[in-house]
Amino acid sequence: MSAVAIKGWCPGALRPMRSGDGLVVRIRPHRGRLDAKQAAGIAALAKRYGNGLIDLTSRGNLQIRGVSDEGHRPLIEELSRLHLIDPDPETEARRNILVTPFWSAGDDTCSIATELEQGLAMGPPGLPTKFGFAVDCGMERALVSASADIRIERSIAGELIVRPDGAAHGHPVTRRDATKVALALAEWFVTSGGTRGGRGRMAAYIGAGAKFPNALCGHVEPARIIAEPRPRLHPQGAMVGAAFGQVTHAALSDLAGRSPGLRMTPWRMILAEELREMPGCEGLITQVDDPILRAVACSGAPACREAHADTRAFAAALAPHIAADSRLHVSGCAKGCAHSGPASITLVATRDGFDLVRGGSTREAPVLSGLNADRMIADPSVITGER
Repeated sequence: MSAVAIKGWCPGALRPMRSGDGLVVRIRPHRGRLDAKQAAGIAALAKRYGNGLIDLTSRGNLQIRGVSDEGHRPLIEELSRLHLIDPDPETEARRNILVTPFWSAGDDTCSIATELEQGLAMGPPGLPTKFGFAVDCGMERALVSASADIRIERSIAGELIVRPDGAAHGHPVTRRDATKVALALAEWFVTSGGTRGGRGRMAAYIGAGAKFPNALCGHVEPARIIAEPRPRLHPQGAMVGAAFGQVTHAALSDLAGRSPGLRMTPWRMILAEELREMPGCEGLITQVDDPILRAVACSGAPACREAHADTRAFAAALAPHIAADSRLHVSGCAKGCAHSGPASITLVATRDGFDLVRGGSTREAPVLSGLNADRMIADPSVITGER
């Protein structure tokens, strides 16, 4: 096995990222699912080789935190025994596939995801590391707000379609051709110049005026969108959340012991298969109205070396004061790793305090700067505007 390659973006298992608490090792579950043995194994390995904390990412992956340089090799060997490691870093980097957790046996979702994994193992070469696919084949679409560049979905009539992100309509496909067309669209993106000019994402490329070849043009309206999922019971099992997308090894192990399989989601939640009541695992969010669901925060200091503040403790203190229909985003720096889009209230940590952005993202101009965390906790109206 090759030496550890440390990257500052898009970590994998074979190419981890160094953070303030050690190496971050990202695991990409095949077809978006872990069986009970794999989930329990990840929990045990996070305790043995990491600091016991596991991130749930917006791409439906898991990250073991706090791994030492010396612990990386044996960790990879153990993950390989659980069939969670790709043959090489290039294959791993291409396998960015989100799978709806609301699939049922025989509805094409898992078979399409498997075919897509196999196709991506062979190419196309040159895809950006953030370029991703969504397999969202239910009669209602669940992954529309999640990050993906090519989407395999259903139309309002129930037929399969392939839709590039940013396009209003999709291209109708047969079950046999769905993966083939998705990969052809990815290849067109690369060969037509989608990776040039700093774009690297399908929606931005379309927004810049890119024209599809006639064979890939879409004209079919996609199916309707479901409401944003929350912690509750579903026909497939129990959906549980994690505060700021982080669980302990004990919570993951507990959940693995209750369910035959765990389905990952882009909402930093896990769907535990076949559960008919909400589990009582400590550290997991099971109430639909839990205030912590209103807040998003990156790992912050000291876990991240770029962060200027302990974001999560601060966000947790503010969350009960945020309106139920609003979203609070606390970012340790201007990069906005935890949430790239706009939020009702965005607080960005700087060397001089916090910047406040209303209805925008970390990239937009603040309405107030230099805000003190203790003052905002004592008087949340400073940021909510309520007096």
